[in-house]
Amino acid sequence: MTSDPPQAATAPTALPEELPIFPIAGVLLLPRGRVPLNVSEPRDLAMVEDALGHGRLIGIIQPASSDDKTPVPVLYKVGCAGRITSFAETDDNHFLISLSGVCRFAVAEELPQRHGYRRIRPDWRDYLNDVGPVEDVDFDRARLMNVLRQYFKTQGIATDWAAVQNASCETLVSSLAVVCPFEPSEKQALLEAPDLEARVKLLIALLEMASLPQRETESARH
Repeated sequence: MTSDPPQAATAPTALPEELPIFPIAGVLLLPRGRVPLNVSEPRDLAMVEDALGHGRLIGIIQPASSDDKTPVPVLYKVGCAGRITSFAETDDNHFLISLSGVCRFAVAEELPQRHGYRRIRPDWRDYLNDVGPVEDVDFDRARLMNVLRQYFKTQGIATDWAAVQNASCETLVSSLAVVCPFEPSEKQALLEAPDLEARVKLLIALLEMASLPQRETESARH
């Protein structure tokens, strides 16, 4: 579990009118969250190189179907823009980058590809609160911790429980949304939750549903 990320330093007026996008299933970036990426495809390497010289923003968005293997898969309508906040090049010419979430967007229009990577015209209007102050949400931390312990036990996930206990609501939700192996559609639902309060309620519900079979099995034994 990482420490609380700094607030995004991007004003709504600085959000770009064009955005390169990285379609990738099962990867979720939330505002002020972080996600690491190993970039290896030539088109994606070109995208990162171009982004480094033009604001460092890349849109993370999922294909609408995990079974879509076409060269240009249909995408969900909502993604999240992230700023490249760390960058390293490996000996085999891969890029290791870290993206920090800035603001969600809706896809208003897809633009012609550039150097093989996809680009869109983003519509930021419904998500400008993402670049505002961090929300203060009162949530049932005890309930979340209880179901999280059961879920991590079921999934075989190890964690630093002291860091989990001390994390802010937003940092905790963002980190769990990234590390938990939810289905792509479930991750998309977390992304599209209208606010942090709705997102934490959905996260708890997903964890409880995933832990339910294990709970029922243990109850049957007793």
